[in-house]
Amino acid sequence: MGRAEERRARQRGARRTQQKKGGRIRRLFTWKKMLGTFFGLVLLGMGGFYIIYLMTPIPEANAQARMESNIYKLSNGKIIARTGQLNREVVGLDKIPEKVQLDFVAAENMSFYKDSGVDFKGTTRGLLNTLSGKGKQGGSTITQQYVKNFYLSQDQTVTRKLKELVISLKVDQKYSKKEILAGYINTSFYGRNAYGIQAAAQAYYGVDSSKLTIEQGAYLAALLQAPSQYDWAVATETGKKLVTNRWNYVLDNMVKMKELDPAQRAGMKFPVPVEPKPDPGMEGQTGYMVRAAKEELVQNGISEADLAKGGWTITLNIDPKKQQLLEAAVKQELTSKLDKKKKVDQDVQAGAVSVDPKTGSVVALYGGQDYMKHQISNATTHTYQPASTFKPLILAAAFNEKAETQDGKEIRANTIYNGDSKRPVKGEGGKGYAPPNEDDESYGPITVQTAMNKSVNSVFAQMGVDVGLPKLRDTAVALGLNHMKGVGAEPAMTLGSYGASPMEMAAAYATLDNHGKKVTPSIVKSAQHKEAKYNKPDPIGDQVISRDAADAVTSVLTGVVDDGTAKKSVRDASNRDGQPVAGKTGTSDDNKSAWFTGYTPSLVTSVGLWGEAAGPRTVKIDGKETTVGKGSQVSLTDVADIDGRVAGGSIPARIWAAYTFDAVGSDDSKFDLDTDQGAAVQPDEPPASTPSAPPSNTPSHTPSHTPSRTPSHTPSHTPTRTPTTGGTNGGKPTTGGQTTGGQTTGGQTNGGQTNGGTTTGTANGGTTTGTTDGGTTTGTADAGTTQGTIQGGGNTP
Repeated sequence: MGRAEERRARQRGARRTQQKKGGRIRRLFTWKKMLGTFFGLVLLGMGGFYIIYLMTPIPEANAQARMESNIYKLSNGKIIARTGQLNREVVGLDKIPEKVQLDFVAAENMSFYKDSGVDFKGTTRGLLNTLSGKGKQGGSTITQQYVKNFYLSQDQTVTRKLKELVISLKVDQKYSKKEILAGYINTSFYGRNAYGIQAAAQAYYGVDSSKLTIEQGAYLAALLQAPSQYDWAVATETGKKLVTNRWNYVLDNMVKMKELDPAQRAGMKFPVPVEPKPDPGMEGQTGYMVRAAKEELVQNGISEADLAKGGWTITLNIDPKKQQLLEAAVKQELTSKLDKKKKVDQDVQAGAVSVDPKTGSVVALYGGQDYMKHQISNATTHTYQPASTFKPLILAAAFNEKAETQDGKEIRANTIYNGDSKRPVKGEGGKGYAPPNEDDESYGPITVQTAMNKSVNSVFAQMGVDVGLPKLRDTAVALGLNHMKGVGAEPAMTLGSYGASPMEMAAAYATLDNHGKKVTPSIVKSAQHKEAKYNKPDPIGDQVISRDAADAVTSVLTGVVDDGTAKKSVRDASNRDGQPVAGKTGTSDDNKSAWFTGYTPSLVTSVGLWGEAAGPRTVKIDGKETTVGKGSQVSLTDVADIDGRVAGGSIPARIWAAYTFDAVGSDDSKFDLDTDQGAAVQPDEPPASTPSAPPSNTPSHTPSHTPSRTPSHTPSHTPTRTPTTGGTNGGKPTTGGQTTGGQTTGGQTNGGQTNGGTTTGTANGGTTTGTTDGGTTTGTADAGTTQGTIQGGGNTP
């Protein structure tokens, strides 16, 4: 056989082998066999479900005798509270107005009177969500929810959901719809420790269930979706909007069900509940700590209903000594100085959170003067603007994104911006926004470092646009301001216009202190139950901004303390004892809030102060006197021992210093910064000095203050590495600078290439010329002439 014949024989053999394999596969996967397999699996599933149905009895009701208290302990084991006494009184449907009964049907299950007790589509969706780890999602009928409340636990497991499905079918067959509805209304948890509609009617409206109106019933039905979040007395503005929408949804469904006349519906007004009565034993800070722990547990998967049933031993991260020091600091610097006869002193509220940046533990918390008198926790509410304490987040975004000014220069601590008040912001998204600086003061050319020290609004409004407002918002969320997720990226947010809580601000600054690794403050150390398990998430997360960016912000923030708005209250505090500090003050529009958030290497604390009307107040809005109700935001002026407005560098900074320096004690740790910029690494070099003689062509504004070349206070950090870039500026190191012309007899040239400009020249009779992106500045110094150009758009000399 020749080679050609041999090759053809091998090819024929290979084709026959492939044909045999293909034939076997086709015979294995014929449409008849596939259809038969499918129906076989369906029948198998139906058979399995039928067996489960037969073998699953309706269990005994949850034994109320097993209801126990929850125990709350401090980190040293001391018990501070016991909660969880059962508050339930079962009433028949004859004690509940018919229209109120239908409120619950309209809210949860409009097909209740027609269905078989199970929503197979919703249950399937819930099962898939559970299997995929998406948590509590998917619809359930009133019957299913009653079964979950009365017979089962709140666990989100496949086994529990299958049991719920089977038992619901059996309950629907055994009991009437009226019995099921009565059971559901009487076993549901409404918040305020109220189980059942009678307890809820008393807790929210001070009446028996038989006296409830349709509107009140609709609110109680709406509550079941999220009892704590929707409790009007403690709800945030977002929570109030959500429950109002839910209330409207219930009543609109009543109209669809033809159980409510449209004209009657149109005239209905939201029924605001009465103030809650706090549980005994919640006096002082205890109630705020317990509430924060509950919120954290619910956020991490423990249902409010299961938590209310009791049996939990919850240990907090609160350090008793630090907690005592924080309370003492607030008393020393604020509450002991308040005059209860003055309305403004009645209106002042303080909140604070202190966090260990290495573990995320909340070691101290201040929620208000007394939980029994004010249930809204000032530690966790994000109603009030953080003002300029938001500026470090802008800088963090700029450093992390390696953002550039409008003329293409990378933003660094020594980058020069135009600090004039009401200067229109340039660039996409700016929309001509032109915010005033505090006291409408203009600074002219100013470095980023000095702008942070002096809290110059115009600089950071421009920087926010230079970064990109959506990127800025996303960075703020990544750092810990979770409520900003999805909000509009508007220029005003650069001034901290979106509210934030001390807990959130402490989270953001703790992440900076932790070199950019996410810190989620946690007040719960552990939560134990004999029949349930709490999986505590790790408070320390992933790297959300680079270490270089986080450390550079820390370096810059040491300048705020050493030579900025906090130097009197923090730098010069008598108990500082050389502790390194980074931080930022903040004072909002109309002086409605004032903040100081700062940190040492081992402790981060955010202190907020704001005006909340303790009763009706007459205030000026847009120049007109207006009466606002209790709880409204009001200005802080002439509070305690302060004459005039309360700034972040006053009472908040004093509270922070009085607490922090005593709390860290003799801790001699230093900031371990991996950066080559900022006040902790090198002195801030100001722009060229303003000419002493009147020039022929002056800038539009002369800076009111020229920072000293030598810091007035020793920086809080010794640099770990020496800057490698820069020329000389009279013999001192600068970053990014280049000097031509040097020093001559009787004079010195502060020349240097800054952000792309080149300076050349001589002093004492010589001429200095240079360009820095647009505009013209001329002046004389020692008989010499300086000429240059300045351009707007966020980067000026």
